[in-house]
Order: sequence, then C-alpha cells, then structure tokens
Amino acid sequence: MIKIGYRTAKTALGIAISILLAEWIGLHNSASAGIITILCIQNTKQQSLKASWTRLAAGIIALFYSALFFELLHYHAIVIGLILIVFIPTTVAVKVQEGIVSSTVLILHMYAAKGLSAALVLNEIGLVLIGVGVALILNSYMPSVENDLVRMRQQTEKLFERIFEEIIAYLQTNNHSWDGKELTETADLLKRAKSLAYKDVQNHFTRHDSLFYQYFTMREKQFEIIERLISLVISISHRPEQAEMIAVFMEDVKEHIHPGNTAKLHLSHLNDLKREFEEMPLPQTREEFEARAALLQFVREMERYLLIKARFRGMKKRAAEKRRPSVT
Repeated sequence: MIKIGYRTAKTALGIAISILLAEWIGLHNSASAGIITILCIQNTKQQSLKASWTRLAAGIIALFYSALFFELLHYHAIVIGLILIVFIPTTVAVKVQEGIVSSTVLILHMYAAKGLSAALVLNEIGLVLIGVGVALILNSYMPSVENDLVRMRQQTEKLFERIFEEIIAYLQTNNHSWDGKELTETADLLKRAKSLAYKDVQNHFTRHDSLFYQYFTMREKQFEIIERLISLVISISHRPEQAEMIAVFMEDVKEHIHPGNTAKLHLSHLNDLKREFEEMPLPQTREEFEARAALLQFVREMERYLLIKARFRGMKKRAAEKRRPSVT
C-alpha cells in the first residue's frame, strides 16, 4: 500500500491552489506559481521561510537584470546567457542562490514576451508572491512531534536502565553473557531523537533551542561515557570489595534515570564512596591493584556522567507519567 506523507499532500494541494489562484487573477504562465510553491514547501517552518525569501529576492534581481539587458541589448538567446553570467554571481553574493532556478523561469518569461511593460513585470511579481504566499500559509501548520519525543525519551531511559543492569551484574558476578544489543539500539535511537528534536526547533521562530534537543544532546554525551564504562568493567577479572560497593551505587543511579535533575545528590554519594575507598587497605596483589585502578577510573567516569546531568536544567514530566515511579 502506498503511503502519502504530510509534505506530499501539502505540496499537491499547494500547487493546485497556486495555479488556480493565478488563473483566477488572470496571470499569464500560471503554472510557474505552482513551481515556486513546490520549491518553497520544506520540512520545517524556518526552512520554508528561508526558501521563500530566497525565491522572492532572487526573482526581483532577475526581473531587474532582464529589463536592463533585454532593453539595452536585444531580446536574443545570447542575451539570456549574458544575464545569467551576471545574475548567478549576484545571487551567490547576497546568499539567495537557492532562487536561481525559479528566477531563470522569470527571465525566460521576459524573453518570450519580447518587450518590457508594467503589466509584464506585475505579472511576474504576482506569480512569485502567489507561489511564496501559498507555501508559507500551508507550512504555517506543522504537526506536533512532542508525543514522539516523549516516547523516545522514555525508550532512552529504559535502555540506559537495561545497560546499567548489565554493568551492575558484571560488577557483582563477572557475567559475560550479555550480547550488547542495547548499545546499538541506544546509539540509533539517540541519533533519530536528536534529529527529530532539531526539526522541532526549526518549526518555531521564537526559540533557537529546546529542552528536548538539550536532553538528547545530554544523553548522547552520557552514552559516550557509558561505552567507556563497559570497556573498563569488562577489563576487571578480579572482584575486590570495592566492586560490590560501586554496584550498590550504580543500582541507586539506575533507579533514578529520569528527565528531572537529581545528579547533585548522586555526586555527593559518589564523593562519600571515594572517601571510603581512600580509607580502605591498599591492594596486596598485582591483580587486585589492577582491578582497583580500573574501578577508580570507573568512578571518575561516573563522576563525569553525573556532572553532565547536573548541568542539565531538567524537564517536567507530563501528568500521565507522574503516576509512574520516578526513574535519573
């Protein structure tokens, strides 16, 4: 079964509206309004606004050069080439080069008319305004992605919990049975979630960032540390007393993986844990020394993990989620 996307439906509707509107007003070459609408309908509001501006600005420049060159020289195909030689560098200089294709259509309209008139110029401006205007109106509404972002956040937290469970199990039992599939799932999920969160930012004109984008960026940095934690923990062949103490601490962290911010409390517990380690007897064997060195590095990485979360201002949970046990 063929699925019709939201942007596809908007584009089809926009073309029809633009052409019908241009024909109703009585503009010549009404199909060009539909072409401009296609080019201006983008994935986000900010992209659509930028595309519309570039087409409008480039169109005005094209009309100016067309009137100047065709009237001063001649309505000849060679003159079209001369216009483009000047027009294209100009659009690049003013950073509206995305409008080159649609503006070239306007130049060809001027060439086909074989004469300059106010009615012709107004006709071309009208085509651009209709194409741009319809695209902006249709792109003024974008479906909310908040539910998708909340779902991705919950999935991320569950995956973090699952990975922490395996780290805890290894610290307690040296268990090697985990296949690590959650690592691949988490990396893929974070990539998709961050991309969707950025798209959400691009659909607003009044903000340059969002809590969801900050959240998934924060989790992405934490995930890099988690990968290092796994490398450290699998290098430990001997389980000293400190391994069990760290496992208990990790269990507490696992139980508090949520969008709020309780990292400072865990940082305080981690500092207490480090002081306990300092007061414990020194390792007696090389194997124990290497294990405790790896565990010390593990603690330092966990400190970095928690500091990343401490710098995040936190997110409020939705009402439906508040009924669930709190999970940092």
